[in-house]
Amino acid sequence: MKVEVVSKKYETANVDALVFPVSKEEKNLRENIKKIDDVLEGGISKLKKTLKFEAEEGKFLIAPTYGKIKADFVILVGLGETKKIDKDTFRRVAAYTVREAKKQKFSKILIDINLNFEKLSPEDVAASITEGSILGNYSFDKYFTKKKDSSEVEKVEININVKDKTAVKEAVRVATVLAEAQNFTRDLVNEPANVINTVQFAKIAEDLAKQYGFEIKVYDEKEIEEMGMGAYLAVAKGSENPPRFIHLTYRPKHSKGEYAVVGKGLMFDSGGLNIKTGDFMRWMKTDKSGACAVLGIFKAIGELKPDITVHGIVAAAENMPSGKAYRPDDILRAKNGKTIEVGNTDAEGRLTLADALSYASELKPDAIIDMATLTGACVIALGEFTAGVMGNNQKLINEVLSVSQDTGEWMWQLPFNDKLREQIKAPHADVYNVGTTRYGGAITAGLFLEHFVDPKIPWVHIDIAGPSHHTSGWYYHPKGATGIPVRTITTLLLKKVNYIK
Repeated sequence: MKVEVVSKKYETANVDALVFPVSKEEKNLRENIKKIDDVLEGGISKLKKTLKFEAEEGKFLIAPTYGKIKADFVILVGLGETKKIDKDTFRRVAAYTVREAKKQKFSKILIDINLNFEKLSPEDVAASITEGSILGNYSFDKYFTKKKDSSEVEKVEININVKDKTAVKEAVRVATVLAEAQNFTRDLVNEPANVINTVQFAKIAEDLAKQYGFEIKVYDEKEIEEMGMGAYLAVAKGSENPPRFIHLTYRPKHSKGEYAVVGKGLMFDSGGLNIKTGDFMRWMKTDKSGACAVLGIFKAIGELKPDITVHGIVAAAENMPSGKAYRPDDILRAKNGKTIEVGNTDAEGRLTLADALSYASELKPDAIIDMATLTGACVIALGEFTAGVMGNNQKLINEVLSVSQDTGEWMWQLPFNDKLREQIKAPHADVYNVGTTRYGGAITAGLFLEHFVDPKIPWVHIDIAGPSHHTSGWYYHPKGATGIPVRTITTLLLKKVNYIK
């Protein structure tokens, strides 16, 4: 999708429709819309009154211009109550607008943002509209043999109209990169396991490294064993597809910090010998969402080139049942030397992450952030739309939560405590890979991971099991993979070096 910043007179804009976002409190047409209404001999105000348009969020008023100005239509789109309007309002409304434009067969629209909101700058509004438009326009349809419904146009070009283009153009550039990186992540997550397996995923990472000049090292199963990654290797043993451990590095000339992002990389999870039922095995192609987010973050970093060193780490594997598969009661030794007693082979993601986090800790970064579709318990606790956040450093947790509020990727902190730590004490090893009860399962999973992070390194774990994928979609997330939390983590990294405010 093409998003362009312009500064045009409404009456001469060569577009299919002029779009004006309006709040519920705007009972009277503001000056710039009133001028067009006068040209249209009151066409907008009359239609507004007839249809009782109240500017509720995502509601449209579409007025024809009958050739009196260049654009064929004027559209008012509701923002809802002024006090509730924030960046995410504009993301949502932009997504709704793009879908409506496609439905109306508009191939080019102009969205006017000459608004007056005290808490939002023109840059904020333009960036949010850009993200919402690109994210809301996404669909994963490469495997359909029939063409799309001809009742809609395939592409919509967005012009964002402002008085001063200078600062807004940079905000739109960054927003475009972030949204396209998230869509790239969605594509990877949506691909089935017969298309992207462990070896193919490593190849995608290598192609990305070649495209942007990243350093990359891909370790095979022999090298993984030599590194002492016994937990990760145990999970991978049951599959015909061999494990691949991936380490990407972006290293600028003038680095102002060093961070590691770690993603759970289960290309498919059958549950292993503790095999999932059919309903719970469905959509397990999305168990690679954290790993795909790592590649999405690197795509954005490759485009933006901030002054911060970033390591991307993925332990790619499949969890399958076979004669080689690991078993309940097996005792495994992780890279950092700690032993793990297996309570359930379907708690495999944390085993792969144990070795990935141990590896990341050895790099001695300023902080580690891991992203994982780790537990159904987190979905039960927080629902399908919110990720759980845990870790060993409250300052970093607060930073992640603050940025997520800004990006519209909902997150909530879950508390660590010693009583739950007792539930992962194993009778015959250092730690169990599951809790002794089903209660607090998302937290006990996080507490398990804590054993494999250097306590001196700030670390945050984000359980994205709920919002990583949705069967029907919401707001600017069409059905399928969402690409969460690419924008949050990339934005956090950019803020660390003042690339953006």
